[in-house]
Amino acid sequence: MRLSIVTTMYYSAPYIKEFYERIREEAEKITDSYEIIFVNDGSPDNSLEIAIGFYEKDPKVRIIDLSRNFGHHKAIMTGLAHTRGEIVFLLDSDLEEKPELLTRFYEELERTDADVVYGVQDTRKGGRLERISGSFFYFLFNSLSWYPVPANLITARIMKRRYVLALVEHQDREIFLAGLWAITGFHQEPMPVQKLSKSSSTYTLSKRIVLFVNGITSFSSKPLVLIFYLGVFMLFASGIGIMWLVIQKLFYKSVLAGWTSVLMSIWLVGGLILFSLGIIGFYLSKVFMETKRRPYTIVRAIYERQHDKHNSQE
Repeated sequence: MRLSIVTTMYYSAPYIKEFYERIREEAEKITDSYEIIFVNDGSPDNSLEIAIGFYEKDPKVRIIDLSRNFGHHKAIMTGLAHTRGEIVFLLDSDLEEKPELLTRFYEELERTDADVVYGVQDTRKGGRLERISGSFFYFLFNSLSWYPVPANLITARIMKRRYVLALVEHQDREIFLAGLWAITGFHQEPMPVQKLSKSSSTYTLSKRIVLFVNGITSFSSKPLVLIFYLGVFMLFASGIGIMWLVIQKLFYKSVLAGWTSVLMSIWLVGGLILFSLGIIGFYLSKVFMETKRRPYTIVRAIYERQHDKHNSQE
């Protein structure tokens, strides 16, 4: 098979019919040997029923139905693990990224002979708050991570088979996909694209914070190193302070009094200790989740033709 197209569904019912029609039209410009894989990430709406309608009419459609909502990144990795194409195109189904990007990405892949062509926003979408928070996210992540990721990265990308096989070998239970894309390596080329905005996003502020924390604790030990240096600094500073007080007492017979300064010092040190313990706790929870070795997704059903099953087993 020449081409696999992977997309996920979560509250996608208003978009997937148009997505399916447009992506199918683009795929047929490239090859007639392709498949479209819809991964249902426990969508509460009727996205699955709509996709089943495509499957019943089009033998090129396959559906991976997950048992519940596991999250966007885990659903993507599950879909990639089920692909069979020599080239794999990944795209969200919400139409924020145009299905017509397939042709552009494919041509760039052929021209550069890269293993991956990935999309980056030439101008970040959204309002001022979203743009500022997005820029801050990438700045802070790349400052703390050993593996920097391109700013304003989007889901849309086209990948060769060998890269996809290497990518799905990662066994992380807590997935930060941008980091996995970066550390997998190979020859990757960026392509500037324009990402459209829709009225609402399933990525709430709390999800973005969780994503950031998960990304940092998965790909960097720098926060733990910073805690060590913070402790060294506080030890050094407190040692100087004690020496200064001893000198004041021995030679000048005076010591600064003030319960407020003592109280603030206790609150400061206590807060730093709790903050440091919290960071360590994140890492311990990461170790706890990884050592349990639970599957990161559970597939409830796979909708595919019998000859597809036979070919995949071969």
